[in-house]
Amino acid sequence: MDWMLWGVFPYVAVVVMVTAIVWRARYDRFGWTTHSSQFRESRLLRIGSPLFHYGMLFVILGHLVGLVIPASWTGAAGLNEHAYHLMAVVTGTLAGGCAVAGLGILVYRRLTVPSVRRSTLGSDHLMYTLLIAAMLAGLTATVLVQIAGVGGEDYNYREGISVWFRSLFVLRPEVALMAAAPMAFKVHILLGFGLLLLAPFTRLMHVVALPVQYLFRPYVVYRSRRTPAGQPRRQLSGRNR
Repeated sequence: MDWMLWGVFPYVAVVVMVTAIVWRARYDRFGWTTHSSQFRESRLLRIGSPLFHYGMLFVILGHLVGLVIPASWTGAAGLNEHAYHLMAVVTGTLAGGCAVAGLGILVYRRLTVPSVRRSTLGSDHLMYTLLIAAMLAGLTATVLVQIAGVGGEDYNYREGISVWFRSLFVLRPEVALMAAAPMAFKVHILLGFGLLLLAPFTRLMHVVALPVQYLFRPYVVYRSRRTPAGQPRRQLSGRNR
């Protein structure tokens, strides 16, 4: 079971995600959207959306730093383990708290605003459930394990989970390291890879839809719809941002 969870499932999730993204980019470009509901309700959206998106941005950046950068690198840069641990806990808790608060507002809006609730898809319910569960598991791991210390001692994920994560890239997963991690971390990571697997089939697909082509679009010519008789038609040009 440990080999299936920590040696096979991560690859399955990534392969399914990449395959689905490529397929949708080729055959379902018009369905590649956030299904925006801003015109249905904007007051709660203006509060919850920035909290969630900016909180998630810093959460993802923190995960990348903690999982990809070895402890020896930060130590060589002059950042000792205690300072790194304190910085990671404080920033991670703040960013995670903002993301959870923002997501809570968005879910409340989707449940209490009738027009938004009617436009909610079945995939949205699954996405929100997994997001909330993954965030709560991550905050639980941070608070109970990193701060309180389960079992009387702190768990150093940089010596266990981070090494396992980097071993995935060389196709030699060190399953034993992940199997020895506390349960809160295991649940958090399983839910995270589950989100990767399901993201292309939900509105989370828009995360990889960067409008890079907007930077290279030609000028759009605007013409007045009504021109008095005998006068030449005016032309205004500018980029459509």
